[in-house]
Amino acid sequence: MKTEKIFSAGIDIGTSTTKMVVSSFLLKNVAGVTHVPRIEIIEKTVLHQSPIIKTPFINRDIIDMKKIEEFIFQQYQLAQIAPTDISTGAIIITGESATKENASEVVHTIADGAGHFLVATAGPDLEAIIAAKGAGTLQQSKNSAKVIANIDIGGGTANIAVMQFGEVIGTCTLHVGGRLIEFKDGRVQSISPPLMRLMEQWANPLAVGDAADDARVSQCIDEMVGTLAMILSGQCTDGEHPLLLGHLPNWHKPVDAIVFSGGVASCIYENECTQRQYDDIGEKLAKMLIQHEQLQSFLWLRPEETARATVTGAGTQTTEISGATIQVDAEVLPLKNVPVFNCHMESAKDFNTTVKTAVERADDLFSIQDNRSPFALYFSELPYLSFQDVHALCQAILQHLATRCSKDIPIIIVIQSDYAKIIGQTIQAIHATVPIICIDQIKVETGDYIDIGEALPSGVVPVVVKTLAFHSK
Repeated sequence: MKTEKIFSAGIDIGTSTTKMVVSSFLLKNVAGVTHVPRIEIIEKTVLHQSPIIKTPFINRDIIDMKKIEEFIFQQYQLAQIAPTDISTGAIIITGESATKENASEVVHTIADGAGHFLVATAGPDLEAIIAAKGAGTLQQSKNSAKVIANIDIGGGTANIAVMQFGEVIGTCTLHVGGRLIEFKDGRVQSISPPLMRLMEQWANPLAVGDAADDARVSQCIDEMVGTLAMILSGQCTDGEHPLLLGHLPNWHKPVDAIVFSGGVASCIYENECTQRQYDDIGEKLAKMLIQHEQLQSFLWLRPEETARATVTGAGTQTTEISGATIQVDAEVLPLKNVPVFNCHMESAKDFNTTVKTAVERADDLFSIQDNRSPFALYFSELPYLSFQDVHALCQAILQHLATRCSKDIPIIIVIQSDYAKIIGQTIQAIHATVPIICIDQIKVETGDYIDIGEALPSGVVPVVVKTLAFHSK
């Protein structure tokens, strides 16, 4: 059977650092001669890992796009790969960098000029999931009943993804990072706004110009670590906490084990601190995390990747063919880069609440600055459905998705079993004009992306499942 080599790039523009990885993937059709093609990666090789550079900014609010482009094209030269050779990959803008004025412009300019990329930008929840995959934690959790939290700590944020049995069961993000206080010539040079808000309660807050070894620096770090410990222990209920970025933790099981990834994790596990050259609190934060009594009560696991967890991977692609019993609105096909959210439907009872929660969480994950993006709801384990159950499920789907859908944002349903035609036809019977794509016999998971091609003469559609495939050391 023939093999095919493709080149992939991963680029991560974070609060403190920017890095890039170029890889080659060897693809092979692993299906038999008479079967539908199923392409899988049989070999991954990292061709080039860039140095980890300080993310360049023109000022506090604007990323220096020109310097980032120069850096990326320099890495391509070192890897001896042309941008046009890149057929897949992920470009991710993360942490506080994602909030900068020109963040969207930066990623789209690079994505247009630097190859075929999968992810344009990642909000904190999606970043947490990507980092958990990159650190190898999601894979670790597939073989364990333990509830594991992956805490990815970079320069500005700690992105937490909690998982069990290979499924993400919750996320949370904190303003905890190595660059929230920066030093120059032994003095405090900058303090991030969340820490300024935290210190509003203090009688004598730390200020720019104070000594780098001032006891209040340690006090700030201690509060950060304490807040993280409270979040992981389920003890934080203050939705207005100054270090909380977005929502409170949304997992409902106690955490058993913790894994750290990100730049600060290099100091925890490897005794080498990528932050040291940046004159900030990264190293001290790592030491306090190790020594914190409450954090020590968890089981500590090692990641496969630390500083490069978010970037080591890039999109890989697996072509599948949908089942024959499907319902698709041909006018909205083909669709590219549609993110998937797994809607767990354990019983045929409260469809409305389950679908409502899934749609809200998918919006939180995939919408960028209030711009709603299309996403696919994936029903992996539907129970047996009677005719009444099918009708109730379709009513719930329409209630939460019909008002927002259009030719640009159709209702996209993916089902592992073969209910797609009955569900698709029922939705169209209730609401004749709604654009609907309902396909089945496809296996995906939250954080995957899919391309859905035009219908083939046989009535099936080709589906390319793109997952973030990570290199392991």
